[in-house]
Amino acid sequence: MSGEETLTRADLAELINRHIGFSRAESATLVEQILEVMTDAFLRGENVKISGFGTFVLRDKNGRVGRNPKTGVEVPITPRRVLTFRPSQIMRDRITTR
Repeated sequence: MSGEETLTRADLAELINRHIGFSRAESATLVEQILEVMTDAFLRGENVKISGFGTFVLRDKNGRVGRNPKTGVEVPITPRRVLTFRPSQIMRDRITTR
């Protein structure tokens, strides 16, 4: 991996190149295609589940009144859609045993 504990698209492509043997260009294209398929699903309002890894869940959050912690002034927070990730039990077990 490059950088400070961050796995990048380039890192994923490099790993595919090394472990599977695709060319660098094919590996980069594969990573981009996977991300494109996931993005399209999110745009359609669908969740994405990767067995043994986890589920990316879209949630609609209602508008509410928030408060600036420094000044105490109330500020309206608009409704929005957020993307969350829930790891599978397999992933949780792998992470917590290391």
